[in-house]
Amino acid sequence: MTTAIQPRIQTGHVGVNVTDLARAQAFYESVFGFETIKKSTESGREYAFLAEGETLVLTLWRQSEGRFSKSSPGLHHLSFLVPDIDAVRAIESKARAAGATFAYEGVVPHAEGAQSGGIFFEDPDGVRLEVFTTTGAGEQAAPTEGAPTCGFF
Repeated sequence: MTTAIQPRIQTGHVGVNVTDLARAQAFYESVFGFETIKKSTESGREYAFLAEGETLVLTLWRQSEGRFSKSSPGLHHLSFLVPDIDAVRAIESKARAAGATFAYEGVVPHAEGAQSGGIFFEDPDGVRLEVFTTTGAGEQAAPTEGAPTCGFF
């Protein structure tokens, strides 16, 4: 009997429901530098596909009302890996300029003593976002003792 080899699986793009497509599109373009590669403004079918280079990263769908609910099953937070701490800080500056609400002040490690870490904030609809890198955050204190920072506790 031959054992099947599990193919490598990775996340493709992530789809996010938004209340205001133009506002969300502007936020993700300005903070992350994504480029809109496809868009529909047809009533009832509003969406935007955002890419980094040739890679589709995020799809925005105008299919919701209100704010992101942290108490409902589904997405907990959306995380983006960047190459280094300088890239984290550059996105932090753009997110602050866009008026984002931050969970913690500045760059923080994922846990006490961890070198990985980043910033934790919300998009205009309250979707929780993380931008992190694997090294360079260990000089700061972790904001939540005994729990992962990305838990948004």
